[in-house]
Amino acid sequence: MPNKNRIQVVCVAEFRALDGKTESLIEVLHSLMQPTHKEPGCIRYELNQRVDDPRWVTFIEKWTDQKTFDEHCAMPYIAQFFNNQRPGLVENFEVKLYREILP
Repeated sequence: MPNKNRIQVVCVAEFRALDGKTESLIEVLHSLMQPTHKEPGCIRYELNQRVDDPRWVTFIEKWTDQKTFDEHCAMPYIAQFFNNQRPGLVENFEVKLYREILP
């Protein structure tokens, strides 16, 4: 069995913007990308918008392990988004963690 701490972590973080706040949400989420890309352990951090409902904006993330993902979540700019900016921009959200299943 592989070491749990060495398994890559995939995160899907979905945010549904409040009505009329989609562009503001995207702008704020874009501001998180540059510092996150510089974090150790960040393999992938991309922002996507749903085609059928543009109010849904989703980060697809991949981290080297659980530790680096946890460190990302503790970064001041991430905490600032969730605590201060998210309530005025996001109607609802869900953050889901996955592990890649290789053949």
